[in-house]
Amino acid sequence: MKVFRIKHGENVFYATLEDDHFKSLIAGQAGNKPIPLAQCTILPVVVPSKIICVGLNYKDHAGEIDMEIPDEPMIFFKPPSAVIGNGDAIILPSASEQVDFEGELAVIIGQPVKNVPPEKVLPLIFGYSCANDVTARDFQRKDRLFTRAKGFDTFAPIGPCIETEIDTSSLTMRTIVNDKVRQEANTADMAYSPAELVSYISHIMTLNPGDVIMTGTPSGIGKLTAGDRVEIEIEGIGKLSNPVLSDESLNTPVQ
Repeated sequence: MKVFRIKHGENVFYATLEDDHFKSLIAGQAGNKPIPLAQCTILPVVVPSKIICVGLNYKDHAGEIDMEIPDEPMIFFKPPSAVIGNGDAIILPSASEQVDFEGELAVIIGQPVKNVPPEKVLPLIFGYSCANDVTARDFQRKDRLFTRAKGFDTFAPIGPCIETEIDTSSLTMRTIVNDKVRQEANTADMAYSPAELVSYISHIMTLNPGDVIMTGTPSGIGKLTAGDRVEIEIEGIGKLSNPVLSDESLNTPVQ
């Protein structure tokens, strides 16, 4: 089941898309009547309390940056303020000379998870989505810590929906830039599966409903430039598509 987060009037809720209308997942919400697509605004699929990313989870990607798969999952954060949805623009910060795409499978948490073994994780996951771990690579090299490189506004595109009924053990994943395939891999090539990652992280911190785990990127990462369109496509989930813009004409100071 593909689930979207939408706004209709003053109401924000999750709904399924059926032909040309949405239907709320919760009985009684929005009258539980079909809502025409034209009357709705499709929002980013989640408002997480945290985004946990996993580094070096594909052997070929570790190889391309001359690193080894770690003995335990390597995790870091993106701020929730980085989230954008399908169709929203990735804004390139003028301070960075190299902003890269990283196509990834995203896990969306559905129930609180704390100290849960891998074999009991799946019922606690709401679903899965496409994600792009946009990274200012020059800042990552310079800082050696990931906060600035990963944390700019718009650096966490997620969408276009949450697929709640899918086996992620062997899904084809592609990153496409300007209609050219730049990354292609299978989720079977992960060093640590989504269930293993959720379990591992849950032994460090409580995962709350709506939290996101980005499960790592395969080889083929590359630079984005203004005017590009980058798409993350995962079999059975859909295609996340975002234009890329420079911040030179958009970087208005917050008052």
